[in-house]
Amino acid sequence: MGQKKHKYPVRLNPGERGELNQLTQQGKIGVRKLNRVKILLLADENHAQGQKTDQAIAEKLDLSRTTVERVRRSYSEAGVQAALTEKPRSGRPPTIAGLERAKITALACTAAPEGYARWTLRLLAEKAVELEFVDRISYKTVGEILKKTNCNPSVNCRGASVS
Repeated sequence: MGQKKHKYPVRLNPGERGELNQLTQQGKIGVRKLNRVKILLLADENHAQGQKTDQAIAEKLDLSRTTVERVRRSYSEAGVQAALTEKPRSGRPPTIAGLERAKITALACTAAPEGYARWTLRLLAEKAVELEFVDRISYKTVGEILKKTNCNPSVNCRGASVS
């Protein structure tokens, strides 16, 4: 039974193949880009090790078949560099900038307000608005900010910890 023809064939010339092989040996390449390099090398119809099906490549690299097809299509339509370059991802950008995040984190490291044993997420959210760090913020967002910094306002330790 012969191999099925691919809708998006990959036929690397020797220079492209050499460039891709060099990228696999650099050590300073992101995992996503490395996966795209490997997909192209395994899919190369001009090489004895190439010509694998999308499913076989996906299984070998532990990726989805859709990812393999997307890289093939990108190569077929625009060449090697387009196939290696990741397109911008969708998603809403953070609404609270780094400086404001830092101020909220620093606030959580200060002494709790008078009458409170410790900061709560709701107290931090209210204080951040009061101090005009942000126009508005939910306590859940405060929690997400602190979670990313490994800061826990319920633990009574301010400043650098001794370890």
